[in-house]
Amino acid sequence: MRAHSFTASYVLLLSAASLAVALAGCRSLPPSKPSSQWTAEEARGAQVYQVKCARCHYPTTTHPLNGPGLQALTKIKAMPSGAPPTDERLTAVILHGRGMMPSTQLSDDQLSDLLAYLRTL
Repeated sequence: MRAHSFTASYVLLLSAASLAVALAGCRSLPPSKPSSQWTAEEARGAQVYQVKCARCHYPTTTHPLNGPGLQALTKIKAMPSGAPPTDERLTAVILHGRGMMPSTQLSDDQLSDLLAYLRTL
């Protein structure tokens, strides 16, 4: 009987610890701007994203695909690299790549549109 209560207590403690870890990993991020509210620039940026970025990055979650998810990328304090998500930093990563991310060839207009779209996430 005593071994049974020890096992039940251990399972309960382990379950509580797992729940605490899971909740600590959850972070509330602001929702993406609805596509019905996008400007023309943001809509063009979404098209650039679909062609150049979507095969590696999810737009509305932080879960990784081949690269990190981009939800709230411009609204957080630091990107996965630890650097702040400024337009300059995002531009450098997009155009020159970083780590496993390859460089991406974009015109100035495409880059501007893409940055506008990334701000909607």
